[in-house]
Amino acid sequence: MFAVIRYLGKQFIASPGETITVPHVEGKAGDVIEISDVLLVSEDKKVSIGTPLVKGKIVKVKIISQHKGDKLTVRRYKSKVRYRKTRGFREQLTDVEILTIE
Repeated sequence: MFAVIRYLGKQFIASPGETITVPHVEGKAGDVIEISDVLLVSEDKKVSIGTPLVKGKIVKVKIISQHKGDKLTVRRYKSKVRYRKTRGFREQLTDVEILTIE
């Protein structure tokens, strides 16, 4: 059994018992959150595709940890004018465990 969920503009494949990394979620480690944006659910041989969402389906997730992602370096350069700029960025991420698909 798995589901495709949409969270903060990104899509993830979720199976019960699996751990995934999503953009920052408000809350502490151990909190349970319900995600109602379920786009597709596959149970055994039956597949339900939403238009755009599957009605009555909710995915419950538990927050495991909050952390920062890898550092990204952004560089800008313009030729002939000696313009160079470097910046770094680290995205806030959250590890969540998929509990159930209801």
